[in-house]
Amino acid sequence: MSVPGFTIPDLFHLLVACHIVTGAVGLVAFWIPVGGRKGGKLHRSGGTLFTAMMLVTGTFAVGMSLCTLAAPIATHPHLAHHPDLGSAAMLRAIFGWMMLYLAILTVNLAWYGWLCVRHKRAREKGRSWHNLGLQALLLVAAANCAWQAFLVGVPLLGLMSLVGFATVATNLYYLYKPAPDPIEWLAEHIKALIGAGISVYTAFFAFGAVRLLPEAALTPALWATPLTIGLGLILYHRRAIYRRTLHSS
Repeated sequence: MSVPGFTIPDLFHLLVACHIVTGAVGLVAFWIPVGGRKGGKLHRSGGTLFTAMMLVTGTFAVGMSLCTLAAPIATHPHLAHHPDLGSAAMLRAIFGWMMLYLAILTVNLAWYGWLCVRHKRAREKGRSWHNLGLQALLLVAAANCAWQAFLVGVPLLGLMSLVGFATVATNLYYLYKPAPDPIEWLAEHIKALIGAGISVYTAFFAFGAVRLLPEAALTPALWATPLTIGLGLILYHRRAIYRRTLHSS
C-alpha cells in the first residue's frame, strides 16, 4: 500500500538521511573499542554501540540499494549526465548492486563479530541458521557484484567482491575449524568489527565522493584507502593479541 505523493525517490532520500545519522554515530563509536583499553567498560559500551549502529546502518543501506535498483535515474538525478556513471545500468551496478553487497557485508561482519565475543567459550553456537544464512547471502552478493563488474566493465567492483569471498571463507573456517586456538575468538572478533568499519568507511568515502567530486567516484585510491588502513589495524591487533598470549604463557 503506497502513500499518495510519496515516491521511491522520497523513500530513498529518507533512508539516506537515516543512513547518514546512524552511520556517522557508528563511525565515531568505531574508534572507542579500536583505540581504547581492551576489555574495559568503555570498550564494551563503545563496541556495543558500534555494532548496533552497523546493523541499523546496513539495513538502511539495503533499502537505499533496492530503491536504486527500482529507479536508478530518479534516485540519482545529479548523475544523469555523468560521462561514466550516467546510464541506468551503471547506476544499478554501483549504487544498487554494489551498495547492496556492502550493506550485507557490514551486517554480516557486525553480527559475526558480536557472536564471536558472545559465544567465545561455545563456538558451535555461532553455527546458528541466521549466522550461516548471512554467510550464504554474502557469498551470493559478492558473486553478483563480480558479475556486475563484468557486465558494466568496471574491474573495481570485481576487486571489491574479493573482500566478501574472503570474509565468508575465514568466517566459516573459524566456525568449523577442528581445534582453534583458545584466543582465536578474540582475533576473529577484532577482524569482524574492524572489517565492518572498513565497509562503512569505504561506502562513506566512495559514495560521498560522488556528490562532492563525481569525477573521482571510480578512483581506485579512494576505495582502497579505508581497506588499507583497516587491514593494517587488523594485522596490528592480531599480532598484539598473540604476542600477549605468548608472553603470558
